[in-house]
Amino acid sequence: MSELVDARGLLCPIPVIRLALAAVDAAPGTVITVWATDSAARLDVPAWARMRGHVVVSVKELTGGAVAMNIRIAPSPTAAT
Repeated sequence: MSELVDARGLLCPIPVIRLALAAVDAAPGTVITVWATDSAARLDVPAWARMRGHVVVSVKELTGGAVAMNIRIAPSPTAAT
């Protein structure tokens, strides 16, 4: 499964907020791709992912100064195992 958060043209903290909203309903293992042009997102998105136990799968430079970051959603820490 994969989802796209197109946050190009949006400034901090909106890219992370949009990612967080998409992650709430995402099943574990879902890869959410974030497109962002805000330079702060290049640091904020991976930091947000680490703090919540998600994995940054890849980061790729796009044309026009944008970046594509793929984040794999981890199981909820409160989920039954």
